[in-house]
Amino acid sequence: MATVRLSFSPAPVHVRTARLVGVAVARRAGVREDLLDEVRLAIGEACTRAVALHRQYGLTAPVLVEMSDSGTYAVRVVDRAPIEAGLGLAALDADQLANESLNEDDLTTGVGFALLAGFVEDLQVRPVDDGIGTEVRMVWPLAR
Repeated sequence: MATVRLSFSPAPVHVRTARLVGVAVARRAGVREDLLDEVRLAIGEACTRAVALHRQYGLTAPVLVEMSDSGTYAVRVVDRAPIEAGLGLAALDADQLANESLNEDDLTTGVGFALLAGFVEDLQVRPVDDGIGTEVRMVWPLAR
């Protein structure tokens, strides 16, 4: 198995499907059994965050989830929200955080990143290459 791609309309009901597919692919890829709950929670949190951003900005473009197992199990969740919204607190350094007045959306996004960091040791958040959207990339080791 090289890569599994899943795209879904930005509705909360589809997050469960993404979690189920993500855990099934992780299990088949060889992720240790004791990490599967973390995989499920992390994929759910990243997808929920993407759906919330799409709904907040009235976007109908699908959320993309991409899973691959070349050496590690990597999951990418891509939203199409404006980059500033998608990066939220992750785009601010400590000095900016101290001086900025944060709105509720920034705090929600920041809490989502804090939860993800608790589930995933290898977490990257960056703008999508075409400049529209954010990619959340999560990586877990394989047991084999």
